[in-house]
Amino acid sequence: MTRGEEFEELRPLLFAIAYRILGSVAEAEDAVQETWLRYESSPTQPISAKAFLSAVVTRVSIDVLRSARVRRENYVGEWFPEPLLTDPYEDPERAVELADSMSMAALLLLERLTPLERAAFVLREVFGFGFPEIASAIGRSEAACRQLAARARRHMNLGRPRFEADRREREELAARFFDALRDGDIDGVKELLAADVQMAGDGGGKAPALARGVFGADNVARVLASIFPLLARIDARVERSEVNGQPGAIVRDRDRKVVGTLTLDVLGGRIQTIRSVVNPDKLGHVGPVADAWAIAREVKQARRPRD
Repeated sequence: MTRGEEFEELRPLLFAIAYRILGSVAEAEDAVQETWLRYESSPTQPISAKAFLSAVVTRVSIDVLRSARVRRENYVGEWFPEPLLTDPYEDPERAVELADSMSMAALLLLERLTPLERAAFVLREVFGFGFPEIASAIGRSEAACRQLAARARRHMNLGRPRFEADRREREELAARFFDALRDGDIDGVKELLAADVQMAGDGGGKAPALARGVFGADNVARVLASIFPLLARIDARVERSEVNGQPGAIVRDRDRKVVGTLTLDVLGGRIQTIRSVVNPDKLGHVGPVADAWAIAREVKQARRPRD
């Protein structure tokens, strides 16, 4: 097998590692490309291509994350990871576990860790790498890596997101939720929300988004039921889709351009958290991006009473 063939076979795994460390599709793709360039130019053939490439993509991702942290400190409003519609790391036996590890909630929790803790956690807890491999990847001793992984695991366990175990139940609840939104059924929306539900949006200052989070079933239901019928009135569509391994949707305009994405955290038969991403810089990989400001103007116009 050639180096190119080995790399392409491992590309989904490399992307999956990089995305969980970085929370960015674009940055993860760049990290994978940089890994290929280093592999291609390496004068020797490693004994294990998987170990070598995983180590390289981890080191590249750690470097990128350190610089990204500075940018995120100056981010306008809420920062959410870039939405990912499917996980390219296909492992049917671990599909549910892997899906939870790339959920918006899990990735936001990973943001609290240092870059080294985050890398150690991802390699060990998500992908099951041994400590000798982790030590090689992050440039620390095995003992230090054990400490990093243990510390990261403690932090993650304290706030670990919990989700409805039955995927079918989650999907059925999401279907009822989006049907109620489409119909402007405020009572139907409210009955699917947890009493302390939270809703927040990421516009990055580049698209209209919630200025602050919305809390409580009454408030969230009222906001949602006031917006989505207006979107339908201007021929926008809510297209149900799995986003970051959780129930969600893509909002598209009349030309099928992407306005934003929604993700739902479901637990106990109720929706606990709703997150929207409308920052156009985070949506290009989903498809052609709509002009969110123009959509907002149309929605405002649609609010006016009809003759």
